[in-house]
Amino acid sequence: MDYSKILSKKVQNIKPSGIRKFFDLLETRKGVISLTVGEPDFQTPWHIRAAGIKSLEKGHTHYTSNSGTPQLREAISDYLNRRFSLTYDPKTEVIVTVGGSEAIDLAMRALIEPGDEVIIPLPAFVCYAPICELCGGKPVFINTKEENRFKLTADELRSAITPQTKLLVLPYPNNPTGAVMTKDDLEAIASVLRDTNVMVLSDEIYAELTYGFEHTSIAAIDGMRERVILTSGFSKAYAMTGWRLGYVCAPCELTRHILKVHQYAIMCAPTTSQFAAIEAMVNGDSDVQMMRREYNRRRRYLVSGLQGIGIQCFEPQGAFYAYPNVSKYGLTSEEFCEKLLDEQNVAIVPGTAFGDCGEGFARISYAYSVEHISKALDRIETFVNDL
Repeated sequence: MDYSKILSKKVQNIKPSGIRKFFDLLETRKGVISLTVGEPDFQTPWHIRAAGIKSLEKGHTHYTSNSGTPQLREAISDYLNRRFSLTYDPKTEVIVTVGGSEAIDLAMRALIEPGDEVIIPLPAFVCYAPICELCGGKPVFINTKEENRFKLTADELRSAITPQTKLLVLPYPNNPTGAVMTKDDLEAIASVLRDTNVMVLSDEIYAELTYGFEHTSIAAIDGMRERVILTSGFSKAYAMTGWRLGYVCAPCELTRHILKVHQYAIMCAPTTSQFAAIEAMVNGDSDVQMMRREYNRRRRYLVSGLQGIGIQCFEPQGAFYAYPNVSKYGLTSEEFCEKLLDEQNVAIVPGTAFGDCGEGFARISYAYSVEHISKALDRIETFVNDL
């Protein structure tokens, strides 16, 4: 059987995740100090787990509404209004999804047709371009710059828009750089978009994890709500990665079509996870604050440690990643990370896993204890001194 003649050409042409490719190198090694995983090291807070357990004990094991339970949609709507001054009708403008990843997939599949262009600022998480390509769209990359703190600028966006542009992906706070967009930054982006038909997919999965200021959603900027599809979830802020729960919010003229894709592809998100998420939305603020304080401590410790070693690293203000510049060591990003793993048993991710413009950089996660980070820094210092 010649599967190359049977498989979709779009699927065959998609490259495997650069993150996963590097993780495969770890499987045969022992004693590795890993700073690779974009996953909280905290357990899901007990009161949230207990809510999930209680739902099972009560026999809540059936399908929910395609959009999610009314209680969870109301909790999401109330939360977004309370935290970010966003107003979404829980009955018609909120859809509960299987993780933030499904929310992104739904938004793109509902919008993109063959030939449509999707602007994606890089570096960025690995899923946007492949999903665009699976929809028949054309990714258009903007390489953000270290001197601009890896923010998307209005001039960069303006120069990338063409008559074929359908969608702008706005992934802030950013994975892998930790970059954020302030309200002023978003106002400048909005000024470019207002006279166009370009939609915005705002991936705000790290919205709760900012340091020194509060996150602003582009949907809260005047005149932008009607053109924004907001995606988020519970994985990062509430340490609920394994519960696989997210959501998408948009004007009802969009969600009624997005819901059709969700209905036929998924039906509904896991029921137990939805009951746990209600508890997270209603009573989880203190948990988020505690974890954010700890991430902030780790952030300062890691960045200070890297700079003390002599590795250039701009200060990330969101998510839980640092993005140091390792170009001065005369190695490619992949060579640097592979050599660090081989010689010091420390694993970090090459910047090129997040786009070609990541050459010369690496991603380091600080979703680990200070003790874990400290051991890794000692080994990294030995490694760069040897270089």
